[in-house]
Amino acid sequence: MDIDIAGPSRPSAIHLEAFMLRARRLVMALSALALAAGTGAATAGPVQANASASAGAGAGADANARQLGFADCPSLSELPEGADPAKWRCEAMTATGHLTLGRAEVPIDRPLAITFAEGRVDGEFRQVFGAMAATPLRVRGTPLSITPRYGGYSDFESNDERRGELDLTFRISGPGVPRGCSIGTEAAPVHLVLKETDPSRVVSPDPLIVAFGVGDNRFAAPGTSGCGRLGPVLDKVLRLPAPAGVNGIDLDARVALRSYGAVG
Repeated sequence: MDIDIAGPSRPSAIHLEAFMLRARRLVMALSALALAAGTGAATAGPVQANASASAGAGAGADANARQLGFADCPSLSELPEGADPAKWRCEAMTATGHLTLGRAEVPIDRPLAITFAEGRVDGEFRQVFGAMAATPLRVRGTPLSITPRYGGYSDFESNDERRGELDLTFRISGPGVPRGCSIGTEAAPVHLVLKETDPSRVVSPDPLIVAFGVGDNRFAAPGTSGCGRLGPVLDKVLRLPAPAGVNGIDLDARVALRSYGAVG
């Protein structure tokens, strides 16, 4: 929450002291990142495995669907009017990789998950977004974490130019960072144009799972928003805003596919 000192009742010296102490601690913790960037050094953080819960006995198809990500598929009732379920499918993608925003280096060592439906209605390609899930990802060399969030737009129809497009915001969390602090906002998200970096290959024929690589190193990253008095500190240390060519995202993706005609 921002501290407003313009009103009739000014905060006490104790409150301001506490705020400045939190800011100083954050600056000290981030100084290692600034030093590493200036000398070219980098310290890799530990890779944390994403452990999935094993299905209980008798869970059967429901557990399998949840494991593959199909639990977040748009329902049949959410498909466009006139959609033939036999000609529509749900795609559940998980991806790991690496994200760079300004000076922030973020290993994506815990999978991002995106689910959506696609098909045709009267010959026209249509899509319905399902859900996106992500856990906080540590910014290397700092006490900060960044959580990617769906920014309100996606287009996963591939063509010769790109594999898909996706809008994201990046929530920042850490010591003294207020709720709502982010890179990109719902009104002005970060726009990704994902190009293929590794061609598709079949990992499993039944259920059908394909793997491929995508990335984007041409997007611009805005300065922080909603971070209160820490905003200028974060922008300075993370070197935000950052122009196109400085930032990047590389993803190793796996997509499980299921026809709506197979949904009982």
